[in-house]
Amino acid sequence: MAEAVGQLAAWVSMSKIRFRGRPVAALATETRFIRAAQPGDTLELAVEIDDCDDDAVAYRGWADIKATRAIELVDCLGPMLPLADFDDPAAMSARFELLASEGAAPHRFRGVELPRVTRDIAVGKIAAQGVLEVPETASFFNDHFPRRAVFPATLMLDAQIDLALALAAESGHWRNGAKLAPSRMTHVKVRSFTAPGTHLTLKAEMRPPSNGDATFMLTAESDGKTVATSRVVIEEKLQ
Repeated sequence: MAEAVGQLAAWVSMSKIRFRGRPVAALATETRFIRAAQPGDTLELAVEIDDCDDDAVAYRGWADIKATRAIELVDCLGPMLPLADFDDPAAMSARFELLASEGAAPHRFRGVELPRVTRDIAVGKIAAQGVLEVPETASFFNDHFPRRAVFPATLMLDAQIDLALALAAESGHWRNGAKLAPSRMTHVKVRSFTAPGTHLTLKAEMRPPSNGDATFMLTAESDGKTVATSRVVIEEKLQ
């Protein structure tokens, strides 16, 4: 859902600057996970663009399911890079015209095979480390991006959340069998692109819990350099 909201912001901003550039994921102050989407659900997407020029786009956005808020993105910033480095500007312009008119053909999306993290280190019940091997080839690289393949940041963040959830389940802070889920993700900073075949080391560290939730500090590294940092709050879902 976060990717869908971000894509809407990208299309609007690219159109605004006549497809000279495209925004890339960089900073997101907060993402609020309110309810999950199920197969067959329809997302009603919306974005509010605070500022947009050839340098960057600043926006907020959300997705609703049956008039109920499902996710919110707060204070996001995407630097603009030359679109021609990633895709064909004419093809992107034509695609936008299609999306803004009759729309693309339905049922084209067949899902994404998510790369998962292999755990390799556990430090007590407060920290964990794992390895994510970014595939050399994958269907999502066809769109992300045709001229320069980049591993989607949302897939990396999804893997980091999975690592934090596994650590949370082992922490002993919640009762056995508790249904845990992320409630919000904050301070997301993507520092560099991740190319196909990259070996990513993911780390999660649990801060002292407060009441019914706990914050996990997340990092992704490659060759000793930080690729991304963020925080995720995990809580027990009572329903």
